[in-house]
Amino acid sequence: MDAQVGRVEQAEGAEPVRRSDAGGCLAVAIRIPVRVVVLVLVVPVRMGWDALVVVGRFLRDAVLRPVGRALAWLGRALFVWPLVAVWRYVLVPLAKGVGWLGNVLLVVPAVWLYRWLLTPVGHALARFFTRVGAVLAAIARGLYTGLAWLGRYLAVVPAVWLYRWVLTPVGHALAWCGRQAARGVGLVVTGVGFVLYWTVRVLLVLPALAVWRWVLAPVGRVLAVVGREVADALGHAWRIAGHLSLAVGRFLGTLLRWTVAEPARWAYRSVLTPVGHAVRDTVLRPLAEAGRGAGRAARQALASTRLSVRQARADVRRMLFGEPAERKPVDRREPSAVEARTLGSSTTALTKD
Repeated sequence: MDAQVGRVEQAEGAEPVRRSDAGGCLAVAIRIPVRVVVLVLVVPVRMGWDALVVVGRFLRDAVLRPVGRALAWLGRALFVWPLVAVWRYVLVPLAKGVGWLGNVLLVVPAVWLYRWLLTPVGHALARFFTRVGAVLAAIARGLYTGLAWLGRYLAVVPAVWLYRWVLTPVGHALAWCGRQAARGVGLVVTGVGFVLYWTVRVLLVLPALAVWRWVLAPVGRVLAVVGREVADALGHAWRIAGHLSLAVGRFLGTLLRWTVAEPARWAYRSVLTPVGHAVRDTVLRPLAEAGRGAGRAARQALASTRLSVRQARADVRRMLFGEPAERKPVDRREPSAVEARTLGSSTTALTKD
């Protein structure tokens, strides 16, 4: 018995499971056609969207990020680094100098003036005005007391008598009259409101309620079922289109791999690389060796040509101007190599005979 009660309570507390035919026969009738139509319309859209996503990621990784990094480096080089240099090496020292100058020319004199001139003068004026204020306060208290006594007996006492014996009875009478008039107006307004209430209820509320109950509510339920089914169909179609787009993308990737990438890789490894090595070993290296040998021969020929030209120019100069005169030796202050002091001799150039 307790187990049955527990199962009943658990069944009552659990959330109801939504059935696929919760909308009734109408939902079942429109579900399949709507899903077929939506699937046909959504699959091209989803495949186009996936293609745009792939293109966008490629552009982001291959174009936008390098361009952004280059522009960021260029911006730092053109703007940030010059501004930092100007701030660090121009503005900061200038601000420190201006601050020191302002401190020397303004702050120190102002502090001295405040401490040794304004403070004593202010203390003296404060003492003077304190004493004068005490005298004036005593005079003001006397005047206030006299004026308060006169105001009490000339204005307050007559006003209180007038309020108590004249205005209060008149106000009570006017208030009673106002209450009676308000009661009569309230009765009239209540009657008019009752009539208007039933008129509006009969002419507007009851027809509107009938239209809502028998026309708009059924139409709304049908539209809600249709909208729910269309939304569910869109969700299912979008997911199915995603799977189809993924399958098509994988198929195209595999097709490109086996038709383009793998043949290109095989051709590069098996054909182009051996051909390149053979061309390098049989053509390029001998051509390079021959070029280097030709360069060496050309350099040697140029060197011998320059030497021959230099000798011919020297011979022409000797034929035209003769042999150059020999230069006379110039006495130097330093001792010659023969007269210089040696490690094995105790004489010097100054003590030698």
